[in-house]
Amino acid sequence: MTRLRGQLSTVDPSNLIQVMLAEGIRMTEQAKSAQRVKILSEATIFIALSIVLKDILPPIWHMPQGGSVTIAGLVPLIWFALRRGAKWGIFAGFVYGLVHALLPGSYVVHPVQGFLDYPLAFAALGVAGLFKNVRVAGPAIGTALAIFGRFMCSFLSGLLFFVENPFSTEGIIASAVYNGTYLIPEFVITIIVLYVLLGTKLLHVYE
Repeated sequence: MTRLRGQLSTVDPSNLIQVMLAEGIRMTEQAKSAQRVKILSEATIFIALSIVLKDILPPIWHMPQGGSVTIAGLVPLIWFALRRGAKWGIFAGFVYGLVHALLPGSYVVHPVQGFLDYPLAFAALGVAGLFKNVRVAGPAIGTALAIFGRFMCSFLSGLLFFVENPFSTEGIIASAVYNGTYLIPEFVITIIVLYVLLGTKLLHVYE
């Protein structure tokens, strides 16, 4: 025991602190890595759910030049954004948008139009995550902002690629009406389903 005490007394305190700090940093990095893997796994699941609800199940109705009213097809992506925040929500939406653009039923006439209508428009749903810590009104405000962001992407796409007189009064109205025709019902359906799920506690949006 005396010899052990002597050995401990010879340990350089500065070296001991450095070892403890290095070990703490290593454990923190491991925890962060495990958390990233968990979030990416969740993102994969929610993207897959979106594909099922929006691309595999038949829509309630489908617009002639892209866009549709679905059976809660936007709920998984918005739910994930509310759960994990805007950064991860935007990532999941972007990935889903890329997949969605490659599936049957997509409508692409130009690369820029395709980018606006698919990866960028669905990435916009991730902004719902800005309200992840607002427990009561957060889902409603986040969903409204998310779908408005998607509307603006598709609205701009409509002005640039689908109306005869871009940026004219007629063109602005035509693009707004076309995209609002399916996104307003999508908003209503998404809000109802989100609050039903929150109320029944079938899924937990908040950790």
